[in-house]
Amino acid sequence: MTTTPLSAPQATTSAATAAATNAVLRVPPASPAAAAAYFGASLAFHADVSDVASVLTSGDEPGFVVIDSRSTESWDQGHIPGALHLPTALIPAQAERLLDKSVPVVTYCWGPGCNGGTRAALALAELGYQVKEMLGGIEYWIREGFEVETWEGRERRDADPLTAPVGSDNCGC
Repeated sequence: MTTTPLSAPQATTSAATAAATNAVLRVPPASPAAAAAYFGASLAFHADVSDVASVLTSGDEPGFVVIDSRSTESWDQGHIPGALHLPTALIPAQAERLLDKSVPVVTYCWGPGCNGGTRAALALAELGYQVKEMLGGIEYWIREGFEVETWEGRERRDADPLTAPVGSDNCGC
């Protein structure tokens, strides 16, 4: 069977027809320049759980402070070792006493289904802090097998193989 190459107008029509029926391409991808601007901005606003863990466990000065914006009951269930507990509702009253505006802040809450870390980041940004939100929150911190601290001490749970590489410290991202 031989195929005949499509002419430019036929190829354009075929691409348009495919895009109209393809939910992924119904809205075309952004230009490379727009995509680079968007994804670059995203990295300015977000930190990855593995990256935060890598810096915190390196033994070096991290250059940022981690804020757990959840309730006291949630904090007591387990939090990132070294994190500062500052529930979102208390940020306006306590941030200036607890934080240095020259040190970037990384916020987190429960996980991807919760926007508490986003609300905390917004509250801090409105007060003049440099801030990023840790994607995945404490849920992904735990799912990736990183240590948490509770009132009983530190503990580590097995990593979820769906979120963390088995037998490797590097996911390759």
